Amino acid sequence: MFGGLAFMLNGHMCCGIVGDDFVVRMGLDKFEAALSRPHARPMDFTGRPMRGFVYVAPPGCRLTRDLNSWIQLAVQFVSSLPKK
Repeated sequence: MFGGLAFMLNGHMCCGIVGDDFVVRMGLDKFEAALSRPHARPMDFTGRPMRGFVYVAPPGCRLTRDLNSWIQLAVQFVSSLPKK
């Protein structure tokens, strides 16, 4: 998905890898807060920012606790969606 590796949960894209970046889906409610975290930027795969998704550069998920917090954010959002 998006030319990279995607991890799905209940039929929805949750997180993944595109190039060197970690992709995290957190929805609109947590989008701005996610952008305030170090090494995060809007996902702009199509050339236009996709709200609700962020890219996290490698330094932003180098530590296990940082990676886990990004994954938890994605799982929390995607778990709130209806199953496909």
